[in-house]
Amino acid sequence: MARKRNDRAARGKTAGGRAGNPAGAAAADKEAEAASAAKTAKPGAGRTGPTSASEAAGAAGTPGRSSASTQTHHAETASGSRPERQGIARAAIPAANGASAATAAPAARTASSGGEGKAGGEPARRPAQAGGGATDAARPAAERTADRAAARAASAAGSPQAAPKSPAANPPSSSPAASDQAAPKAAPRAADEGSNPFALAELPARLAENIERIETLGQRLLFAMAAKPVRSPGVEGPGPELYGSVAQAWLKLATEQPARLIEQQVRFWGQTLRHVAAAQGAFARNLSAPDTEAPDDRRFKNPLWQTNPFYSFVMKQYQINADALRRAAADLEIEDDVDRRRIEWFTRQMIDMLAPTNFLATNPDALEKAIETEGESLVRGLENLVRDVESGHGELVVSLSDRDAFRVGENIGTTPGEVVYRTDMLELIQFHPTTDKVHRTPIIVFPPWINKYYIMDLKPQNSLLRWIVDQGYTLFVVSWKNPDASHADLAMDDYVAAYLDVIGKALELTEEPQLNAVGYCIAGTTLSATLALMNQRGDDRVKSATFFTTLTDFSDQGEFMTFLQDDFVGGIEDEVERTGYLSAQLMQRTFSFLRANDLVWGPAIRSYMLGEAPPAFDLLYWNGDGTNLPGKMVKQYLRDLCQANALAEGGFEILGHKVHLSEVTLPLCAVACESDHIAPWLHSWTGVKQMGSRDKTFLLSESGHIAGIINPPTKVKYGHYTSDMGFDGTAQDWREGGTFHQGSWWGHWEEWLSGRSGEMIAARAPSVSLAPAPGTYVLEKA
Repeated sequence: MARKRNDRAARGKTAGGRAGNPAGAAAADKEAEAASAAKTAKPGAGRTGPTSASEAAGAAGTPGRSSASTQTHHAETASGSRPERQGIARAAIPAANGASAATAAPAARTASSGGEGKAGGEPARRPAQAGGGATDAARPAAERTADRAAARAASAAGSPQAAPKSPAANPPSSSPAASDQAAPKAAPRAADEGSNPFALAELPARLAENIERIETLGQRLLFAMAAKPVRSPGVEGPGPELYGSVAQAWLKLATEQPARLIEQQVRFWGQTLRHVAAAQGAFARNLSAPDTEAPDDRRFKNPLWQTNPFYSFVMKQYQINADALRRAAADLEIEDDVDRRRIEWFTRQMIDMLAPTNFLATNPDALEKAIETEGESLVRGLENLVRDVESGHGELVVSLSDRDAFRVGENIGTTPGEVVYRTDMLELIQFHPTTDKVHRTPIIVFPPWINKYYIMDLKPQNSLLRWIVDQGYTLFVVSWKNPDASHADLAMDDYVAAYLDVIGKALELTEEPQLNAVGYCIAGTTLSATLALMNQRGDDRVKSATFFTTLTDFSDQGEFMTFLQDDFVGGIEDEVERTGYLSAQLMQRTFSFLRANDLVWGPAIRSYMLGEAPPAFDLLYWNGDGTNLPGKMVKQYLRDLCQANALAEGGFEILGHKVHLSEVTLPLCAVACESDHIAPWLHSWTGVKQMGSRDKTFLLSESGHIAGIINPPTKVKYGHYTSDMGFDGTAQDWREGGTFHQGSWWGHWEEWLSGRSGEMIAARAPSVSLAPAPGTYVLEKA
């Protein structure tokens, strides 16, 4: 009854205030609002008042939190103990739930009203800081957020939308004037205490500092991404023809065999429902994950994928979804084999991209590390991301190696030698001998110009070039210039002419009539065209040839088939017409997606989610040190050699001659790699088979395009195969009839080479020096 009389008195006073003093109507509304809040206060909220403005703000932002847990929480904070993970989570909840300054402001005013925080007259106490107060690192974030909260609190103080105030927290004033006098004190106290959860004493200083760093890094990231070059749509994805082929196949399936579509859906939903039921049953029995076999997938090696109900559910559902996508793609009736293989490839890309490990919320490794480091791992990851985007000029290419760990000429590419010849396209390096005697016939090595020659001269212990010199050979290597827009008109003719030029220069410097030539990858393809041309001209200056991971027959384009169709090639042509060259970043991105889990998603997780620094790996450092390709040469290579397969079929036009593989007739040795995804060994073998030479040797190394070649004898890591089966049968016949050898193939090759390198003579030192090895062109960055 007393409460009802008070309510009527309050309403009467408010009405009287409106009639007699319109200027005080707003103040009267505030008082009535306070009385109404007192009336609707929840039972159990009978505390005399919050212990601090920060506590009141936290209570306002988390309505489901009991006063007992609030007191316990602040008792922990006041004791100076360091918040554990649960404390971090509690601090983050108000921010995640969007606790606003307008909600926290009334509680802040309550704590400062009359200068007292409790009805009993006890002064309001400030929340204790762990370690004795906020550190300098955390203070800027706290001050700024408190200032913003105070400003919003001042503007929201008279708003009817403000959160209702507890009667115990803010007893009604006896007059409107009292309310007006209490209001100005709220803003300074809110600014002092901080109404944003990130300004609470319970927030670790390290986490507050990390939040500051994230803000700065976010601005840098946006600025860097704005610099991304505009590329032709053709190099960013498949053309509309492929989408049309898929749509047509799906419509055909839907109209002619609707039962198969229904079967797909029934199978998918059945698997999903069984999975959900199994997960619910296991969770209900013992709060655990259902028993499942551990997948043979290193992405899911964390035990939580098997033991945690949430992660187990996510993993299994991902596997069900992936299987459904594969089946849906396989059921499409597409007559064109190229389109079918491309659809399968893009389906694999989508499946890999959508793996739960690629997302922070479903990656237990990343979340565990983020909690352990109080967010430091995520900040480091963002720093790594910003650095990669900035170094890629707006293009995101994941760093595979520490860019600061190596210096060409200092700790890689250190085999002693001299630049003995230089043109606008290349530098010719001759290495110093390490033996008293050498074979009479010199060797010249042509590396691919899509990368740099020091892949064969990494560290001394795995340097192929140093090893060749140590076996007693006079060795030359070509170091190609990194082209820019001024080299846009360089064509395959220019590269073949450069081959002929440096062959002549090496023979001139050694005063020998012949040499042995080696070509690696695309340089091997060009070497085969050069040798066919020399055969037509009657030029016998090359005594023998060796091909490392070389494709010369492109009838089966392997995994590159996806990128060698008209939509992509047309996009590349548009790109080089605009820029004059094909950029190294674009090529690196293309090559990386051939092994997306190993070269894209895996490194991205380690670098961006776990915050790990890229490893100091010399081979991967070289992989990221790419070169551009001249525009005209790119178009010729893609259209004539790859798409038209001219060198193996109709003939390839070069320097006014039409050359063919069958015209390569000198002794040759080819080395391919068993798991090479760039130049598959089966296709390499097919090209060698078509060469006209009667003296052909083929070696098959274990491992891939690079590691299979850079396989020194000192490390018995990868073995190799030899075979006496010849080239009359198939590549599989050759393999089945072959012999496996432990260790490197280098020794077998040197045995073959020495028989074609002449007698031993006094060692030759470089007689000319334009610059010490590794020269200047190799240092140019794309």
